Amino acid sequence: MCTEIYQYVLKKLPDLLTVNDLSGVLGVSTKTCYQLLHEGKIKHIKIGRFFRIPKLNLLKYLGLMVA
Repeated sequence: MCTEIYQYVLKKLPDLLTVNDLSGVLGVSTKTCYQLLHEGKIKHIKIGRFFRIPKLNLLKYLGLMVA
């Protein structure tokens, strides 16, 4: 199942997702995405004031990959 999701949804996205990318994939608002990031529910990298989310961390959050 993980490979299917990667192939159809995540393959076209960059390896480091922006908050807008994350919002589109999860189907939620950017405000909700920022809340998930601030609460530490999705591991991320902060570059200056920008958040970047590795695709692997998104898959872990969705429960599709074992940590």
